[in-house]
Amino acid sequence: MGKRKSGEPGSASNRVVYSEFGNHDNAALERPIAELPPNQQNLRVQASRKGRKGKTVTVISGFQAKPETLADLLKKLKTQCGAGGTIEENEILIQGDHAQKLVQLLTQMGYKAKVSGGKG
Repeated sequence: MGKRKSGEPGSASNRVVYSEFGNHDNAALERPIAELPPNQQNLRVQASRKGRKGKTVTVISGFQAKPETLADLLKKLKTQCGAGGTIEENEILIQGDHAQKLVQLLTQMGYKAKVSGGKG
């Protein structure tokens, strides 16, 4: 029995064990993201400490916007708060407790934002 060359049928490089729908790079399967204008978005701003090793993080959720829009907004909010931040699962996270300040800033930008929850 000889060695198989890469690319031959049965070689490890092109063997698919299971694939339900075939090619997963298909753009038709991607969900479209509806970009709503700021005044139609209801945002929730909440200070949270859960799962963050005791550090307080302000979470802004409820966005219906494209990733590029969120990235631009994140940059503006981080600058205004003088803190770091990131985007996780369509939510903006800003380091520290800046809930009141962020609600003011988002309202000035035309978003419908309100503080949600207590000290989690």
